[in-house]
Amino acid sequence: MALLSAEPALATAQRLFETLARETADPPGVTRASYGAGEAFAHGLIAAEADRIGLARRTDAVGNLYITLAGRDPAAPALFLGSHIDSVHHGGNFDGAAGVLAGLAVLERLAAAGIAPPFDITLMVIRAEEMVWFPVHYIGSRAAFGLLPPDTPDTACRSDSARPLAAHMADLGFDPGPIRRGEALLDPARIRGFIELHIEQGPVLTGADIPVGIVTAIRGNIRYRFARIEGETTHAGAVPRSHRRDAVLAGAELAAALEAAWIAREAAGDDLVLTLGEFGTDPARHGITKVPGALAFTLDIRSTASAVLDRFDATLRAEAERIARARGVRIALGAQTRAREATMDPAMRAGLHAAAAAAGIPAIDIASGGGHDAAVFAGQGVPSAMLFVRNANGSHNPDEAMDLADFAAAWQVLAGYMDALIACPAPQAPAPAAPAPG
Repeated sequence: MALLSAEPALATAQRLFETLARETADPPGVTRASYGAGEAFAHGLIAAEADRIGLARRTDAVGNLYITLAGRDPAAPALFLGSHIDSVHHGGNFDGAAGVLAGLAVLERLAAAGIAPPFDITLMVIRAEEMVWFPVHYIGSRAAFGLLPPDTPDTACRSDSARPLAAHMADLGFDPGPIRRGEALLDPARIRGFIELHIEQGPVLTGADIPVGIVTAIRGNIRYRFARIEGETTHAGAVPRSHRRDAVLAGAELAAALEAAWIAREAAGDDLVLTLGEFGTDPARHGITKVPGALAFTLDIRSTASAVLDRFDATLRAEAERIARARGVRIALGAQTRAREATMDPAMRAGLHAAAAAAGIPAIDIASGGGHDAAVFAGQGVPSAMLFVRNANGSHNPDEAMDLADFAAAWQVLAGYMDALIACPAPQAPAPAAPAPG
């Protein structure tokens, strides 16, 4: 199968990275809010590129964009590529966007060569992956499979506007109705696989001096977005320690207890990470001369094993109860959100390793600490895989530093895998029954 040079497609990706950086700039980084102006611009940009290339496109009721290179057998399950294109506040330009532009470059290369694959290949540009905007995991992909709680459009409010998801969807002409009805817009049985390319969000590839990682599993998580400790606000000079109900000291004790439990679980060999992402008092209520009576904090607990998450969550609750009783405070963790861990498909991983070896590109196995839409596809029984691109300085910050040469290397692995699959497609096994959401 003779293909044209990859250079035009990669040049398109570089041009689009530059356009996204310029048009969604929000110094010191970029901001593409979920169901906001920046995300809408990015979707429009990708749609326009699809039209230029001559690819079919459609947008579903909740705003996910699908760009398809038609295959020879329209009845065959399609292979999906994709990622999200929203960002955190003042974030980096590559998180999410790298996967979208890599998928678009694959389709442009195949279309330019006049290749008709044996099955449709669809790039899915997924809405609202970044949980910083709405306190709900994977809004776009879960909505596509009918997995969101029916009240999500009306109870999930955006962090910057306090307006509900339904209002932001309506602003852009989308319909929250399918979410309210639990209506699935995608059928897992019609998808032969899902591949997501993404920047690495940690230091492993940089430390190993390896450009590409092939993901083994995606950590699940338990999150508490609105945890609080309520004590009593009193005078900083007049009240002795024994009479205080200090919310900050209670929070500090809880943090120390959780870190000790984390260290113990690591020593026992468990995969576990813990983050207190926010931890503070309200400056309008508290000051230097007051004993703080209230503390707000967030908790993010992640592991590749549900049993480890369950055990640590039980530890959290036991420690919160102990500290609350000892210090005379109330610790309310608030609503819990949970995302299940996901194991990547062994056959797809093997195919990606083979493509890397054939291209002479160093690649290693790596677990994903961050959550990704690929976990939703895997949870629905769709064989799924992920490629990581080496990226200095982490993600969710304006200093993301993915080198375009590393992007090209990861893209070459993806393109090589696609070439092999198109030349000799594996038989499509029936999709297993999807587990119940939750």
